[in-house]
Amino acid sequence: MDSELHWYALKVFQNKSLRMEDLLGDYVADTYVPVGLTQLQGEAHMKAARALARKSRSSILYCQKGPVIYKKEPLVAGLLFVHCSADDIDSLDSQLHSENWLGKPQAYIFKNPERSGFAIIPDPQMKAFCMVTGQGGEGLRFLSADDLSAFKTGEKVRVTKGPFAGAEGYIKRIRKNRRLLIAIEGVVAVVTSYIPQPFLEKVTE
Repeated sequence: MDSELHWYALKVFQNKSLRMEDLLGDYVADTYVPVGLTQLQGEAHMKAARALARKSRSSILYCQKGPVIYKKEPLVAGLLFVHCSADDIDSLDSQLHSENWLGKPQAYIFKNPERSGFAIIPDPQMKAFCMVTGQGGEGLRFLSADDLSAFKTGEKVRVTKGPFAGAEGYIKRIRKNRRLLIAIEGVVAVVTSYIPQPFLEKVTE
C-alpha cells in the first residue's frame, strides 16, 4: 500500500471543477482549484447570502470574508488538483468509470506520457503554481500544455520581492516585458504580469 501523498491533476468536463472539489473533499487529503474572486453587491449579494445560510448546492460558488461575499470563478476551465496517495488516485479513477458515478461531474486524471500510471506533479511546481494563482487572476495568463511548445525555456529564476516572492520559474519575454512562467508539465502553465529585474535572482539547476 502506497500511503505517500502526491499532487495530481484532473480535467473536469462542463467546467464543474468546484462541484467536483466539493464531492472529493472527504476522500482526498486536499484539493485546489485556482479561482478569482468577484465581490458581490445588491441582489447578487443577497442571493449568495441565502445560499450560504441554507448550505445549498450553489453555496460552493461563493466564499464569505466577514460581511463581504465573493463569487468564485475558476481561472482555468475544468481544472482541479487533488493531494492524495497513489491508492486513493487509483480508487478515484475507478469511481470515475463506475456506473454508480452517473449524474456526477465527469472527469479524467492526467496520465504520465512517458510511462504507465498517472502524472505526479512535483511539490515545488505545485507550490509555485499555488503561490502565483492564489493571488487571484489579475495580470495572469494561462497556457495549455500544447501552447507551451511555442515558448523556449528561458533562464530559471526565483522571485525575491513582491507578491510572488519565493516562487521559482522561467523568465519569458512577452511583448518586451519580463514575465515569470511556471509550468505544471503536461497540464498547464501560468505567466505572471511584469516583474522588475531587481526582484529576480538566478537559480542554478
